[in-house]
Amino acid sequence: MANLKDIKRQIKSVSNTQKTTRAMKLVSTAKLRRAEELAKRSRLYAEKINEMITEISARIQCLKVGGIENRCFQKIENPKMVDIVFVTADKGLCGGFNIQTLKAVKKLMRECKENKVKVRLRGIGKKGIEFFAYNDIELLDAVRDLSSTPNVQRSNDFIESSLEDYKEGIIDGLYIVYNGYKNIITQELHVEQVLPINVDEFDCDENAHSLLEIEAEDDEKMLDALMTKYVHNNMYYALINSLAAEHSARMQAMDTATNNAKEIVQSLNVEYNKARQAAITTELIEIISGVESMK
Repeated sequence: MANLKDIKRQIKSVSNTQKTTRAMKLVSTAKLRRAEELAKRSRLYAEKINEMITEISARIQCLKVGGIENRCFQKIENPKMVDIVFVTADKGLCGGFNIQTLKAVKKLMRECKENKVKVRLRGIGKKGIEFFAYNDIELLDAVRDLSSTPNVQRSNDFIESSLEDYKEGIIDGLYIVYNGYKNIITQELHVEQVLPINVDEFDCDENAHSLLEIEAEDDEKMLDALMTKYVHNNMYYALINSLAAEHSARMQAMDTATNNAKEIVQSLNVEYNKARQAAITTELIEIISGVESMK
């Protein structure tokens, strides 16, 4: 049976860990409330922006002879190279949050390889960057401290190069992969093809009664501005959504760790009491034996 001092030391160690995980859970809970509210507002804004872009683009597609000429709306039959942008956390201790995103990225990379499509990886988040560095997979661009503190300007600057490369024909597709927030106990994996936009989904009959009036000479300029806004918004929303999901995952992980620590402490207390009882019994036997030997 283990020594009483060793068991007591283990109890103290696990109790300290339990205090730490409980504190981290409370911190994540507080951060989650703010991130959740921001994610909800960002989702509403993203939906409205996408609705507006869809309506304007569909209007141009349906009215213009030959459809939209902008490359962002043209279907690429045989893509040669695509950009995959992934978002992970800068910190760990959040369960399988990061690994789910990384598995999705690797799966997408395999699919591209099977279709003989080259991939350029661009990463946000320390954990994802370190994972691919460890596996000797080169990243075209890597940014830390952005997933933990999303910033509009830094987000726009990061994704702008992919947008420009797409317009110039250097790449033929743009994907964003991240683990998003669904509710307080669930995260939802997103693998989104941002570019090109699928014009086959545009419904000309639905947009026939649109009140939008677009001058023919302004359509390309308008589409360029809309595409910039669309790509920037998708990148920033992915960061906001991922941050809320990260806090949610960490809160759950720390809650589980706290409960596990509590169970270990209870088990160690039982073991400690048994060891103490055994030690007392041994001492009593020795005393009785000593008294008997003196008779």
